[in-house]
Amino acid sequence: MSHLLKKYRGQVDLIYIDPPFDSKADYKKSIKLKGQVVTGDSNSFEEKQYGDIWTNDEYLQFMYERLTILRDLLSETGSIFLHCDYHRNSYLRIIMDELFGNGGQDGKGSGFKNEIIWQRTGAHNDAGKYGIVHDTILWYTKTPTYKFTMEMIPLTDDHISSRFKTIEPETGRRFYPGPITAPGDGPSRIFRGKELFPPAGRHWSYSQENIDELERQNRIYYSSTGVPYLKEYADEYTEQGRRLQSIWTDILPSKTGSEIVGYPTQKPEKLLERIIKACSEPGDLVFDCFMGSGTTQAVAMKLGRRFLGADINLGAIQTTTKRLIGIAQELSQQTLDADDVKYTGFEVYNVNNYDFFRNPVEARDLIIQALEIQPFEQSNVWDGEKDGRMVKIMPVNRIATKADLEELKANLPYKTYEKRKEENPSQPVEKITIVCMGHEPDLAASFQKELSDYKLDIEIVDILRDKSELELKREAEAEVVREGGKLVIRAFYPMNLLQKLSLQKEYVEDWRQLVESIMIDWNYDGVVMQPAVTDIPDKKSLVLGVYDIPDDAGTIKVKITDLLSESLEVEV
Repeated sequence: MSHLLKKYRGQVDLIYIDPPFDSKADYKKSIKLKGQVVTGDSNSFEEKQYGDIWTNDEYLQFMYERLTILRDLLSETGSIFLHCDYHRNSYLRIIMDELFGNGGQDGKGSGFKNEIIWQRTGAHNDAGKYGIVHDTILWYTKTPTYKFTMEMIPLTDDHISSRFKTIEPETGRRFYPGPITAPGDGPSRIFRGKELFPPAGRHWSYSQENIDELERQNRIYYSSTGVPYLKEYADEYTEQGRRLQSIWTDILPSKTGSEIVGYPTQKPEKLLERIIKACSEPGDLVFDCFMGSGTTQAVAMKLGRRFLGADINLGAIQTTTKRLIGIAQELSQQTLDADDVKYTGFEVYNVNNYDFFRNPVEARDLIIQALEIQPFEQSNVWDGEKDGRMVKIMPVNRIATKADLEELKANLPYKTYEKRKEENPSQPVEKITIVCMGHEPDLAASFQKELSDYKLDIEIVDILRDKSELELKREAEAEVVREGGKLVIRAFYPMNLLQKLSLQKEYVEDWRQLVESIMIDWNYDGVVMQPAVTDIPDKKSLVLGVYDIPDDAGTIKVKITDLLSESLEVEV
């Protein structure tokens, strides 16, 4: 994510993130073969998308580092919305207060604006406690000057009948007697020719001139004791609606419909629509670095906002890409006003050999298998042992930093080290292998320096540097040919998917059942793939597999993506 700072520092107008909640659970996506009628579980299996299991300090360090970068990306008038739940919201609130500010005593400063309660589900029967049916959304701004448009909510019939009980005899109009005072001292005013003083600690909300005008309009109501109130008419109030408050109970996730993509923790588009409309304008830049199913990007495209997205999970990238292509096609068929600009083009980038691991949830097992490490299932310090060395696997798909070693240092067996040091002062108390995907150049030296009381033998295994010697996954294979003016895909063998299906004892008759999408660039320039064909069928249909080659075609590049979101790119 730090790669974005060079170009987008201070340029992002709105950030919404729905990060892991530290819920101590693994989140899975159901994988089903294309083109089959589902009658049971034999043609599907669950694939882990990400794990949400953390140690105490690891989660907060993970979030602090990313929130710091997000603050630097945010514009001076920008807002950030952090979606969380009861697991860690109190800790995250403290971090956000530190980075953005607590809003001040009057709430008008920079930083904290609202703690929004979103009811995400109906009643729960949680044993021994109240049902947990809500998430928390923390809203912060970078400065006191920020973009915000209040949403007005339509009134319900029950609300109207219960609030507007008083009827004006002359017109029959319903109204509510609203207060005509506000906090703070103030002078008296003349009502119906009589001087009235406001209650202690209050002042009249209107000048004498405005009060006289309200009297002429018959907009002031007097109680039986002569206290004046302002008439708030139901018909005017209904037309305007009421201001949205900080408890949102009117948006529930859809269980069916076109926006459902089967991704775990997917949020409803209406929720993001409310946030994006409130704190951004058309053409503004919206960012979500935990984009998951791509709801933020999808809504931003529909609302005419530019967008950025990032995710470590390849399934999220593929799901979002497919979703955005579908929305772009829908928008291209609509007749739009000249000033209604939609940003339907987008590019996908891989950073730091992103796709080296298809799924970070499986990375630890793949590394253990490839490096022939003897795993430790119960250890909170080491992931395993190899050739007498203790092995620690760092977070994958990003460069390992000194901060990543803090948890390891906190849990080292120092009493054992003291004993080994006494017995063999000249020998290392531990032989350590740190496995990572890139690292700070002084990682090992810094680790040894901070543990200078003990002699350590530290080895760094950099998978990015040494990956040519590793076999971590089997590449897909395909047979793609030109035949009589057509591009024909004769066969496709996604080896990892086939391996999973064999475990499920599934027999696949047609390779197209294994394919999520096919993209074709008829004139590939060797650098950037620009698909002219995007064959993305619905859940019950199959890709075509045969395509007419245009007369001006040059080098053809084909990208085939399977149901696990793994892609094979072939030039023809």
